[in-house]
Amino acid sequence: MKKTIGFTSIFCISAGAMISSGLFVLPGLAFAKAGPAVSLSYLVAGCIALTTVLSLSELITAMPKSGGDYYYVSRTFGQLFGTVSGLLSWLALSLKSAFAVIGIAELIYLTFNINLTVSAIILAILFTGLNLFGVKEALRFQVVLVIALICILISFFAFGIQDIVLQRFEPFLTHGANALFSTAGFVFVSFGGVLTTASIAGEVKNPARNIPLGLIASTVTVTILYTLITFVVVGMIDAETLKGSLAPIAEAARTCQGKAMFLAIMAGSLLAFITTANGGILTASRYPVALANDNMLPPIFSRTAKSGTPFIAIVATGALIAVAVTLKLDLLVKAASAVILLSNIFAHLSVIVMRESRIGNYRPTFKAPFYPWLQIAGIIAFTLLIINMGIQPILISLLFILAGVVLYFVRRAKSDMVSPALLHLVQRITNKEMISGDLSSELRDIVENRDGIVKDEFDLIVEESSYLELDKSIDIEELWKHIAAKLHTSLPQHSEEQIATLLREREADGSTAISSYVAVPHIIVKGDTAFKILFIRAPQGICFSDEHPSVKAVFVLIGTKDMRRLHLRALAGIAQVVQGDDFEKSWNSARSHRGLKDLFLVSKRKRNK
Repeated sequence: MKKTIGFTSIFCISAGAMISSGLFVLPGLAFAKAGPAVSLSYLVAGCIALTTVLSLSELITAMPKSGGDYYYVSRTFGQLFGTVSGLLSWLALSLKSAFAVIGIAELIYLTFNINLTVSAIILAILFTGLNLFGVKEALRFQVVLVIALICILISFFAFGIQDIVLQRFEPFLTHGANALFSTAGFVFVSFGGVLTTASIAGEVKNPARNIPLGLIASTVTVTILYTLITFVVVGMIDAETLKGSLAPIAEAARTCQGKAMFLAIMAGSLLAFITTANGGILTASRYPVALANDNMLPPIFSRTAKSGTPFIAIVATGALIAVAVTLKLDLLVKAASAVILLSNIFAHLSVIVMRESRIGNYRPTFKAPFYPWLQIAGIIAFTLLIINMGIQPILISLLFILAGVVLYFVRRAKSDMVSPALLHLVQRITNKEMISGDLSSELRDIVENRDGIVKDEFDLIVEESSYLELDKSIDIEELWKHIAAKLHTSLPQHSEEQIATLLREREADGSTAISSYVAVPHIIVKGDTAFKILFIRAPQGICFSDEHPSVKAVFVLIGTKDMRRLHLRALAGIAQVVQGDDFEKSWNSARSHRGLKDLFLVSKRKRNK
C-alpha cells in the first residue's frame, strides 16, 4: 500500500481513537468505582499507556509494516502467537469502534427517537463506505474532526475550572487506593488508540520520525485532556448525579455552563465518536490484510483497489462492527479492555526478545529508554490491571485466544514463515542451530525500504565478498598466508606467495591498522577489471604491531589499477561504517558472513549514485 500518512495524520488517528466514549461516557461509571480520585485513574492509565508507546515506537520503527502488533509478534514469538495477537487486535479495535458507533446511535435516539440498534448498523455501513473511498479521504475527515474536538475540550476546561466546588473532592480516595488502580484498568480501553498507528505503519511516510513523534505526542496530549476534564467534571456536579450519568461532560456543561456550552459538548461528543469509529475501521482493517499476506487468512483479504485501499478487509471489518453493536455495552468495554491489555504485554515482551536475540538487522530508529526496566514495569502493570478486572474479561480473552489458535492450526499448512526472534534468542543461549527461516533477511529488506537505500557499487562488492573466521590468535605473517590461500584462486595471475609479498610490502609502507580494532590491508595487482574484498573476523585478535596487538576486524581489498575508483570508494565506505558507535558490538554478535555483510548493506553511510 502507498505511503501517504504523515505526522499530523498519525497524531489525529491516534488521538481520535483515544478521545471518545472513554471521555464522554465512561467517567460516570468510573467515578462509581473510584470516587473523586477518578481523574488520577485516568492519569495512571495514561502513564502506563506511555510505557507501551515507547516500546511500540521501537518495534514499529524497526518493522514499519501494516498489521502492527500482528507483524512484530509473529516475527518475535512465531506464527501461532502472531495469529492469536492479530485476531485479538482486529477484534479489540473493531469492538472499540462499535462502542463509538453505539455512542453516536445513542445521540440519534435521544434526538430523533430512532431505534438504537438499527441506527448503529446503518452508521457502521456509512463509515465502512467512507473508508472504501480511500485513505486520503478518510484521513482528511479525521484531521478536521480531531482538531475541532480538541478545541471544544480546551474551551470546556477553561470555563469549567471556574465552577468547580473543592468540597466535592472530599474524601478523595472514597473507595481506597486499590479501587484507583482497578479503575485505571477499567478505563484503559480509552487508550486503545495507542495500538492503532501500529496497524498502518506500512503506509507512513518517514516512519523513523513520524511514528514515535506522533504516538508520543498524541498519548501525552490525550492523557492531559482526560485528567483535566474528569477533574473538572467531578468538581462541577454532585456525586449522585455523576454516578448514574452516561453523559457526564454534557451533564456538567448543561448544569453549570449554559446552553451554548452544552451544545458544543454534544457536538464534541459526536465528533469524538465519529473519529473513533472512522479511525477504528481504517486501522482495524489492516489486520486481516497482514494475516492474509502470511496466508493465515484467505488471500482475498489482502486484495486492494487501484487507490491502494484494502476494500475486502474494510468490508469485513465493517461487518464485524455491525454485529458487535448488537452486544451489551458493559460486555463490549470489558472484552475490548482485556484484549488491549494483552496486546500491550505482547509489545513489551517483543522488545525484550528482539533485543536479546541480537539479530543484526533489528535496527529501530527509536529505542525505548530504561531498557529493560520500562518493559518489565509495563508487563507487571498490565498483568495487575487484567487481574483487577475480574474473571469475566479473562474468560472472554481466553475465548478469543482459542479462536486464534483454531485459525492457526487450520491455516498453518499453507504458511511458510521465517524462524521467529525467540528461536534466535534460544539459539544464542544454547549455542545450538535451531533456525530454519531467515528473519534477518526479512528485516534487512524492511530497513532498506524504510531508509530508501539504493545500493551502489560498494554494496554489490560486499554482496560478493569472501569470508574468513580465525579461531585463534595469530601474528601478521600468518595473516598474509591465510589471505593469500583464500584469494589466490580468484586471482589466477598471481600465486599465493606473490599476493603475500604484496601485502607484506604494503604494510611496510605504513600500518593498515586504522584503530586498535580494525585493519584495512589493500593492494593493487596486475590485470584488468578485478576487485575483491575479504572479511576476516578474529575474536582472539591479530597482532599487527606493538601499537595494535589485537585487531579483530580485517577488511582486505585487492584490485587492479583500472578499479582504483571503486578501491577508494570501498575504503571510504568501510571507514564510515566502522566509525559507528555500535560497530564492535554488531561485528562480534553477527552469527555468519551474511550478518557481517548486512552491517554494511543497511548502514546509513553516504552512497554514490
